[in-house]
Amino acid sequence: MTADRPPSTGPGATEGRDDPGPVTVVDEQDVGVDPRWLHRLASRALQALGVLDEAALSITLVDRARIAELKHEALGERAATDVLSFPLDDLDDPMPGPVMLGDVVICPAVALRQARALGRSLEAELAQLLVHGILHLLGRDHPDARSERAMAAEERALLGAIGEAAA
Repeated sequence: MTADRPPSTGPGATEGRDDPGPVTVVDEQDVGVDPRWLHRLASRALQALGVLDEAALSITLVDRARIAELKHEALGERAATDVLSFPLDDLDDPMPGPVMLGDVVICPAVALRQARALGRSLEAELAQLLVHGILHLLGRDHPDARSERAMAAEERALLGAIGEAAA
């Protein structure tokens, strides 16, 4: 789901970067997620998409209350969701240097519930949500069943290309 405004990060946020690069992970929730793994996964996805050297990305992990608040602010719906994307800069903009694609906000608590319902790991669910969010930042969308199938196929292909099990 794509929204127009980036979220604010709260006090005590921690960065999950294990090396310099275009990806930042901020963890503001309490489900056990390795931010370094998300950082590596996002970097591989950006590289596979051919935008690693052009674009920066922020990933924010939040709890149910915060993602519901963000969804309400951005889309007018108050409900916890799994992932939101907040695009910022456009890769087609002629600005020099890397652009900030935006922020992918993921709620691991919702992801965990979905993973259990689907009988798969939290990591597999998070990988799919991250890739889904990145594709939204790059302009992909799924307003109808046909485009939803196309985006799901692109997600599976990208997950395969970066060495994650396709969901």
